[in-house]
Amino acid sequence: MLATPAFSAQKWRLSYFYDKDDSSLVINDLQFPAAGHGVAVGYIEEKGKSRPVSVTTVDGGAHWTVANLRDIPISLCFVNEAMGWMVTPKGIWQTTDAGRNWHELAQSPKLLMKVYFLDESRGFAVGAHKLAYQTEDGGKTWAPIAAAAEPHTDPEYTVYNNIAFATAKTGLINGFSAPPRPGGNGAPDWLDPKDTTRRREWPHLSIMLDTRDGGKTWQPSTSSMFGRITRGVFLPDGRGLGLLEFSDTFKWPSEVHLVDGTTGKSSMVYNATDRAITDVLLQPSGTGYLAGVEVVGQMQHSPIPRKLVMLKSENLSDWREMDVDYRATAVRAMLRAAADGSLWVATDSGMILQLTGMP
Repeated sequence: MLATPAFSAQKWRLSYFYDKDDSSLVINDLQFPAAGHGVAVGYIEEKGKSRPVSVTTVDGGAHWTVANLRDIPISLCFVNEAMGWMVTPKGIWQTTDAGRNWHELAQSPKLLMKVYFLDESRGFAVGAHKLAYQTEDGGKTWAPIAAAAEPHTDPEYTVYNNIAFATAKTGLINGFSAPPRPGGNGAPDWLDPKDTTRRREWPHLSIMLDTRDGGKTWQPSTSSMFGRITRGVFLPDGRGLGLLEFSDTFKWPSEVHLVDGTTGKSSMVYNATDRAITDVLLQPSGTGYLAGVEVVGQMQHSPIPRKLVMLKSENLSDWREMDVDYRATAVRAMLRAAADGSLWVATDSGMILQLTGMP
């Protein structure tokens, strides 16, 4: 259902804004390993060079500290207030002090996008070229997940991009295979917007690996579908939200689906032609949140930051837009919940916002 008027009592307020002349901060991920302790990672673009950094708070966002990292961070995973992992293009790094210091895991695989750990020992990693791994020793050694190689797709065009567990036993790995179109030049669609809007969205192969025993075994399945599953979040009772994103040639930029993790059935609960959703969050109460950006003109996806849009629904059917700081813009935004229940959103334009006020 399309958005309706905004909530008045709650507001997404800026907690951190990297606002410096001649440089910019791209935030790739944000996690809260403990209440009040947040860790954002990304890189600062300055004079044509990229400098990897972390931005951390230990006082609930009152103050943030920028520190240098040794490699460009892609994503984060924490299992408690101290132990965490960071994915970079060259491998995986580990922290035992909540992100204050990081050390590289020498035997970790490369070309990864995400890791997900059930505890300090058992974890999983996925990425480009059909890569999927598991570890039983906290990431010191990794073994391929055999089921990930079973779908009949070209590894060059196959990506596993999301891991989600509802419980310690039940989990999903999502991916897709999207070979280039015949006659295409391989360039991003936004380089030729007129040509892009003339082409139809093509279906591609969606891949899912399902486990019901904590990752000991995985069952692969495939389906032809429009759009790519870019995010999935689940509650212990099996309820989940899944995000599908489409190219500029589809009717709308994204869809959000309510998923039953026990049966695999799903139903669409949100789409809009003028809102491109980039992340979803589902609370134990059943309240859902969406983060996205305004769509202006024919180009549904653009490298130029646009107005940040936040939506909320208690019944996952009627979605209302929330009050957001007018300065907040993004190409992509990510939603996170801290251990104390506070909600946060980070943007790839160097902003971190916190939800304030009574619901």
